[in-house]
Amino acid sequence: MAFPDKPVAQLLGANGPIHTVAYSASPGTYILTGGADRSIRLYNPAPTTAVHPAPSYITVRQQQQQQQQQDPGPQHAGGGAEAPVPAGRLIQTFSAHGYEVLSLAVAADNARFVSAGGDRAAFLWDVASGTTLRRFGGGGAGTGHASRINAVAFAGEGDSLVATGGFDTTVRVWDTRGGGAGRPVAVLSGAGDSVTAVAVRGAEVVAGSVDGRVRSYDVRMGRVTTDVVGASVTSLCLARDGKSALVGSLDSKVRLMDRETGACLRTYAEPAWRNAELRIQSVLGGGERFVVAGDELTAAGGGSATGGVGVAAEGRIWAWDLLSGKLVARVRVPWGPGGSDGRKRVVGRDGKEKERKNVVSCIAWKEDGYGDQFCAGGTSGVVTVFGSG
Repeated sequence: MAFPDKPVAQLLGANGPIHTVAYSASPGTYILTGGADRSIRLYNPAPTTAVHPAPSYITVRQQQQQQQQQDPGPQHAGGGAEAPVPAGRLIQTFSAHGYEVLSLAVAADNARFVSAGGDRAAFLWDVASGTTLRRFGGGGAGTGHASRINAVAFAGEGDSLVATGGFDTTVRVWDTRGGGAGRPVAVLSGAGDSVTAVAVRGAEVVAGSVDGRVRSYDVRMGRVTTDVVGASVTSLCLARDGKSALVGSLDSKVRLMDRETGACLRTYAEPAWRNAELRIQSVLGGGERFVVAGDELTAAGGGSATGGVGVAAEGRIWAWDLLSGKLVARVRVPWGPGGSDGRKRVVGRDGKEKERKNVVSCIAWKEDGYGDQFCAGGTSGVVTVFGSG
């Protein structure tokens, strides 16, 4: 099966970097995005009649040859065809956050979702009305996280619980039905630094931390198991059978870990790929055939023959075969729709214009429904949806 590297839609409208993306539950028709502009947007990636030319997806042959010499490996230039990329449909915008949105999770019934970020609180939303049903934390000492929340996940029967992981080194569990009198029903401690990723399977809450550990909390048994990764954990994705976990870390490696023994089953890395400073997400995709990750580095010049200040540098997505560890795709992600580069300027604190780099930091794979599809967002504020065409 070929990796789905063709851009099929772009999700526009955000006023700043995108920090998190999530597909709706089965059949995965919609996409939620959250970012620096404090808003959450709901899109249908199925195209409208609005179409954006996509010359920025096309790599100049000379540049492509130079890039291949410097950075060998499978090359995908976002589909490699000069077809225009349609815009997805913005369905609704949700506004309640006072700070950036860093994490999203969608309930299995698609009627609710939860969001969290710099507010120190998590928000439970009703999709139909566009309003918040509950707010978890943010009410002062003893009621919630002491700092920003980095990750959220639904838990419990009927998604009756929400787990949040924060900068304050704790994972907190909340009752979505109103239990706990505004306080968490459980506080899971033990992390030595910020909790950056949370995943849930049954009675287990799994958390990755900057201290380089992955902790599995068995809530029913009151037991915690710790696996040592070493480098700070930036991303965590459980396999469907729960026996392994994909762990991204700040040593520019993604590891497939055996959850029973703690052993590293396989490592995914490339000399030209970097994850050493930022929170870059990695996920399992394609029915767990692929390991897909963003990249701190960008393709210099953004497809321009001259490059330089004022030219947006394209982001990159990497994909490896899960079993063999072999690189199967490297996809370039442009700053935005064709012709948009000249309309946006990035100015530093010194007042000078700076190079725009589309660092791809968040990825979500469409797990259900027809066809292989995933979406990716980052510093450009545009979410690009990729499919098989």
